[in-house]
Amino acid sequence: MRIKSLSRRQVVAGSVAAGLVAAPFVRGANAAGSITIGLWDHWVPGANDAQSAIIKEWADKEKVDVKVDYITSQGNKLLLTLAAEAQAKSGHDIMEFTNWESAQHNAALEPVDDVIKNVVARNGPIDPAVEYLGKFEGKWLGVPMTRGTLLLGCCTRFDLMKEHAGVDVQALYPSGGPPNDASWTWDAFLAAAEKCQKAGFGFGLPLGSTTDTNQWVGALFLAFGAQLMDAKGNVTVKTDAVRQVLEYGKRLAAFCPQDAPAWDDASNNKWLLSGKGALIFNPPSAWAVGKRDAPQVAEKCWTHGFPKGPKGRFNPILPRFYGVWNFSKNKPAAKSLLEFLTLRQNAEKQVAASQGYDIPPYPKFNDFKTWDEEGPPKGSLHHYPIRGGDQVAGVVCSPAPPLIAAQMWAQSIQNQMIVRYFKGETMEKTLDWAAREVEGLKRT
Repeated sequence: MRIKSLSRRQVVAGSVAAGLVAAPFVRGANAAGSITIGLWDHWVPGANDAQSAIIKEWADKEKVDVKVDYITSQGNKLLLTLAAEAQAKSGHDIMEFTNWESAQHNAALEPVDDVIKNVVARNGPIDPAVEYLGKFEGKWLGVPMTRGTLLLGCCTRFDLMKEHAGVDVQALYPSGGPPNDASWTWDAFLAAAEKCQKAGFGFGLPLGSTTDTNQWVGALFLAFGAQLMDAKGNVTVKTDAVRQVLEYGKRLAAFCPQDAPAWDDASNNKWLLSGKGALIFNPPSAWAVGKRDAPQVAEKCWTHGFPKGPKGRFNPILPRFYGVWNFSKNKPAAKSLLEFLTLRQNAEKQVAASQGYDIPPYPKFNDFKTWDEEGPPKGSLHHYPIRGGDQVAGVVCSPAPPLIAAQMWAQSIQNQMIVRYFKGETMEKTLDWAAREVEGLKRT
């Protein structure tokens, strides 16, 4: 067990080894020595400890020394570490990626199609939205992981929603049963937002250049079939679908908190836990903190699916991948560790340790008991994973080519379009601005 400080909070697991699962990568290659791994510092208390224990189990059997660094995402420290190591061609053997980050660093990553073949044979198919992000030019550059992967979902105060908007989300998404959500549309959402805002319990929807904003606004665009660029790289900003989503977004923004354009990713959590909010879009982290800091709020929360739009019901997913740098000195051991971490029993431990926050990228794992057993209220998380119905995981800014979609996300173009139009800019001026921005990304 060795410690290296890369974050404010850190846990280090040691003595990791390979081969327990991936015999062809380690035992067959006679790998040993050491590996290092840089991981996201999980929001939920205790989740890092569980990951360290899983790695140590593998380590004690295989006798390969490993050092694990949990790197905070605050201040973009994880992003900066990825960029620095890729440029220097030195650092950890394994690093964690999300969204299009593996595609952005494709030149420095080892393909992991051999690992994916074994993982899929054991775990079943990977969610299509995850596959869209994990592959680049036909090759897998990262192994999809349960730990840290999330869906946004609605976290609703069921008492306030029922009292002030007349919407019974527990009936729409019953604990232990399939969704009954045909009436849960973006039109119904807008009506509920207006009623709750007038009652003094508005929806906590951020509108700034943040991850949470990108996710829910991106899901709104998907639900209207509004694309800024198609899969071939053609700019598609000036379409009826984009105009429709902007008109809707302008109406909805009027019922958001007045300072929503300045919110960061913690603001909506604070809004909910303060008792002011009837709904936010969030994984169960806000609820988990509420159990400790605001139990009177947490016990009234219900996590459930996204509204449906003209083109479908999309829940934005933020998957996480572990990739192996092509300059790693111990690729066989690194690949074997990745395969071990995808085992069903390890994914189930990760979900339990995160209090249901983590979402497996393998749909066959959506039967874990944690989401039914966690509370209060018991059953609150049953519909956090996608449980049938017509809801699908969606990728924000898709189907644009990955490297361009990554820049659209980084510049929060979709969010800015709604805010600009809401603040009084004409529709055509907003569309002209967005078209220039997206066209410019093709040349960068």
